[in-house]
Amino acid sequence: MDSQSLFDVKGKVVLVTGGAKGIGRMISEGFVSNGATVYISSRDAKACDQAVQELNALGKGTAHAIPANFYNEDDVKKLAEELGKREGKLHVLVNNSGSNWGAPYDEYPSAAWTRVLTLNLHRVFDLTRLVTPLLEKAATPSDPARIINIGSVDGLRVPALETFAYSASKAGYHRSNRRAFIDRMVYRSNSLACGPFESKMMAATLKTFREQIEGNIPLGRIGTPEDVAGACLFLSSRAGSYVNGATITLDGGSVIAAKM
Repeated sequence: MDSQSLFDVKGKVVLVTGGAKGIGRMISEGFVSNGATVYISSRDAKACDQAVQELNALGKGTAHAIPANFYNEDDVKKLAEELGKREGKLHVLVNNSGSNWGAPYDEYPSAAWTRVLTLNLHRVFDLTRLVTPLLEKAATPSDPARIINIGSVDGLRVPALETFAYSASKAGYHRSNRRAFIDRMVYRSNSLACGPFESKMMAATLKTFREQIEGNIPLGRIGTPEDVAGACLFLSSRAGSYVNGATITLDGGSVIAAKM
C-alpha cells in the first residue's frame, strides 16, 4: 500500500475539456507530469497547440490536442468520434470547460442564460453520454473509469457577485453528478467545487478584489495548481476509487467559513 501505487495514473488516457488554460491547464499538467496520455480540447486551437507543446516538453506523459467549440453540438460529437479513433478507450474524463456572465439583475440578458447553461451544463451531459462507451472499455472491476466535474463553490452558496446563470449552472452541475452519472458501476463520478484559482475567468475579479477574497478564505490564499491537480490525481487513482457521487469543496474552507 505504497503512495506510488495508490496515486498511480501512468498510462491512463485522460480528456480534459478547457484543458489549455486556467484550471484545466493545471489539471492537464498534473496528469502529464505523472505519465498519463492527456487530450486537451477547447475552441481555441492555438492555445491547445501551445499547451500541448509545453506539456510534451516535460518529457513524462504525452499531450494531444483535439480542438472543439463546445457551444456547437456537432463539435462535441466530432470530439468523441475523433477520440475513439485515436484511443478506443478513456480512463478519465474531466469536464472543465465553462463560461461566466456577470451583470446587474435589472440588466441581466436572457442570452446569458442560454450561453452559460449550454456550455456549463448541457454540453457536459452531451459529452459524458457520448464518451460513455469509451469509459466502459477502459474500466476494469478493480480500476473503474472516472468522471471529474469541475464545479464551483458558487453552486453551493449565494455568490457575492451577480452571476446568476453561472451559479445556477454549477448547482445543476453538482446535482446532475449525483443522479445522471453515478448509477453506472463501470465508472466513478465526482465533482470538485472549486474556490478562486488564477484563471482567465477570475482575472478581472482577482485584480480588483484579491485582498478581500483572500481575506474571506481561512487558509488566506487562493488555490494553486498543485491543489486542483492533486485532487484530480486522487480521484483518478486507486486512492480515490471508493469515492462516488461526491461534491468535494476545494476552496480553502471558504464555504464553511461563510456559514459560521
